[in-house]
Amino acid sequence: MHVPDGAEVEVVETDRGGKSTYHGPGQLVCYPILDLTRHGQDVKRYCRELEEALIRTLAPLGVEATRIAGLTGIWVDGPPRKVASIGIHVSKWVTTHGYALNVDLDPAPFTEWITACGLDDAAFTTIARELGRPVAVEDVRPLAAAALEEVFGLELEELPAEEARGLWPEPAHGQIARVR
Repeated sequence: MHVPDGAEVEVVETDRGGKSTYHGPGQLVCYPILDLTRHGQDVKRYCRELEEALIRTLAPLGVEATRIAGLTGIWVDGPPRKVASIGIHVSKWVTTHGYALNVDLDPAPFTEWITACGLDDAAFTTIARELGRPVAVEDVRPLAAAALEEVFGLELEELPAEEARGLWPEPAHGQIARVR
């Protein structure tokens, strides 16, 4: 890890799968909490379905995304650049953690600060970089929600932020909130 002096980030240990990652402004971080007894009881299938939801999120934006055999996450071809990472945790068939979709941020933390996802030579990209224009997370969020509904057969309801406070707290949440 090579976090530059003065970088306003905190390193947080977590219990999810995957290797090191970075979360920051300009990412859409989606942590579905699903009971996999209702969705196939297959962790690999769940990861592939998250990938499918990401591919469907990116398609309406004009970003052609794909999977790479043997690697979890979503990529843009020519040469391959990772646009979304997946790291999950499953306990008693209930999922936590999920994915981070790089919408519009500097990908330097993935390549200069850490060995993201345990991939030494991987390139990382963002939706904005691929489209050559700024993209707001708020513009991607409804596409992501629709893709999750489609792939998992769900009907999502928006929960007002003030009602969500205190739900499913994890130690990392307090640490992340202090860094902002």
